[in-house]
Amino acid sequence: MNAPVRHGRAGLPAATLARGRLPAGTMNKTEEAYARHLEGLKALGEIAWFGFEAWTLRLAKRCSYTPDFIVMRADGAMEAHEVKGHWTDDSRVKIKVAAAQHPLRFVAIRALPKKAGGGWEVEEF
Repeated sequence: MNAPVRHGRAGLPAATLARGRLPAGTMNKTEEAYARHLEGLKALGEIAWFGFEAWTLRLAKRCSYTPDFIVMRADGAMEAHEVKGHWTDDSRVKIKVAAAQHPLRFVAIRALPKKAGGGWEVEEF
């Protein structure tokens, strides 16, 4: 008797998902740490709201981009925050195109190593 096949996103067998990729809507450890950081900013009144993978932006036909976090600052300004440990060329192109097409502030967030003092490095697009 064959073992049952586990299925991932889009009904594909889980083994066909990219190695290391989590299912949509699931935060990795860096994103979880950044969400805790955003919760702290919310408690301080610096931001009013944030949502993980809350919006998907259409960039072109059959091409979209989902920022890791959409953040509403206390003054009502909206921002898209992309949390990365490592940037691929595809990721950089998508965030640059999204920044050119959509009236949001786009920022890339990178966790700094503990030996460098920790915290977050912010790059604006």
